[in-house]
Amino acid sequence: MAGDEKHVDHGEDISKIERTVSDGSELHKDHMNYERVDKELAKYASSARIEIDEATSQRLRRLIDRRVLSIMIITYFLQALDKGTLSFTSIMNLPQDTHLVGQQYSWLTTCIYIAVLIVEYPTNWIIQRVPIAKYLGINIMLWGTILACHAAATNFAGLVALRTLLGIFEACCQPSFVLLSSIWYKRSEQTDRVSYWYMMNGAQQIVGGLLAYCFSLIKPNNHLKSWQSIFITYGIISVFWGAFVIYWMPDSPMRAKCFTESDKHLMVERVRSNQTGLQNRKFRPEQVKEGLKDPQTWCYAGIAVCTTLPTSGLGAFANIVIKSFDFTTLQTQLLAMVLGFYIIIVLLSSAWLVKRTGQNLIVMGAFTIPSFIGTILLMALTPGDRSRNIGLLICYYITLSFWSAQTLALSMISRNISGQSKKATVIAVNFIFWAAGNAAGPQVFLSWDKPRYFIAFATHLGCYSLLILIIMFLRFWLKLQNSRKDKLLLARAGVEGKALEQEKGADGEVSGKVKELGVEADPALVHAFDDLTDWQNENFRYIY
Repeated sequence: MAGDEKHVDHGEDISKIERTVSDGSELHKDHMNYERVDKELAKYASSARIEIDEATSQRLRRLIDRRVLSIMIITYFLQALDKGTLSFTSIMNLPQDTHLVGQQYSWLTTCIYIAVLIVEYPTNWIIQRVPIAKYLGINIMLWGTILACHAAATNFAGLVALRTLLGIFEACCQPSFVLLSSIWYKRSEQTDRVSYWYMMNGAQQIVGGLLAYCFSLIKPNNHLKSWQSIFITYGIISVFWGAFVIYWMPDSPMRAKCFTESDKHLMVERVRSNQTGLQNRKFRPEQVKEGLKDPQTWCYAGIAVCTTLPTSGLGAFANIVIKSFDFTTLQTQLLAMVLGFYIIIVLLSSAWLVKRTGQNLIVMGAFTIPSFIGTILLMALTPGDRSRNIGLLICYYITLSFWSAQTLALSMISRNISGQSKKATVIAVNFIFWAAGNAAGPQVFLSWDKPRYFIAFATHLGCYSLLILIIMFLRFWLKLQNSRKDKLLLARAGVEGKALEQEKGADGEVSGKVKELGVEADPALVHAFDDLTDWQNENFRYIY
């Protein structure tokens, strides 16, 4: 079994990969390695690939959407709404009632992400080992309770404590969803599914803006202020929703009592072609090491920082910036809703373009261009008459175009990283950097730099520039790895030179020449559930 555990270093010559896989490798055996396959999964996985017709696949997908996707969408909407309450209440006298001064308001957003940064790896370790739906539901109930307690806060210290606890319990949400997307859906479906739940950031801007407008109409009294009403209402809703998630959402296809045994078998087989695994609770230290050495990991982490640093600041200060364009409080609440529509359009259109073209990273780069334009105009133009202020508002909206990079990067992690311990590591690193970017974001909006916030917007331009460079490198790297694997297999068949370059694989697939010559490492995908990493699996191809 030495070949199973041997680590592959992509920085070394490709011949070392050949030795690793050929000397005792499980890829060359004609059955699954049951010592590596999760025991629960092994009961439902067939010994080799089973072809599922399109009609059956669509029927199964609808069942999964009803039980899993619907939960992810509503849960993420509630989480986004919970986080967005701070922005909405910022113009409802919360800062004045809790005696906030200087940068204290900014720290109320930053402390959430410092908490996420600290607990991210432990929570990913837990997610890999416990029933994921139950763990998610419990955390939803806990963060709902903490949110409702915000209404009792009377000073900065109390708010910081509550916001920190909120970050701890919300830390499991996005990592769980990335993992759930890879567990339940085929690679070709994951971009859309990740976009559907991630676009709830835009939906909360719409619904949250409308609800905040309604709450702002409540006349303050001696017992309850409008901002306190928001926290209590959203908190109670989250607690009840968490209880429903525990009841309704299955932990995995194998544990889904809501589906028939035959459907559970088919759901497992349906995602075999992903080759990213489905479930494995065994911790493999060599996969952690590989994850930390993989350039992909740090590219996704870089994308997370470059997108969340602008996002968190623009989100937390959205209403303040919009109000600086000479709009009233009620107008500001309503105009924030338009921002939500724009975010949804950006995420849906980018997902559609990826599905149409198969070009994830090129689409990412293209959607970053409007962010450059909007930010430069915000820095160059000053508020003036009504028409100019409306123009500035539109510029502010289009700066959010880079949001597509966040969504597409998350879907690439779920599709391009294989091996459960490696995937847990990559997701943890990604969200640690995600939290770092979110924590830093509000801090570049300096109180003495308002209302133009030149320092913040200049920092954002730097982030967009770095984002473009990371996208270019990641595309080069993933294409190179696919080419190396194709060349290795073709070299075994005696094909060399220009013939290797004439056949390129489709998105995430081996080249046509490899298929034609029948030299695929594992054409029947016998070892798709063997918990092999994307480096160890010769048959694995990256999506870019």
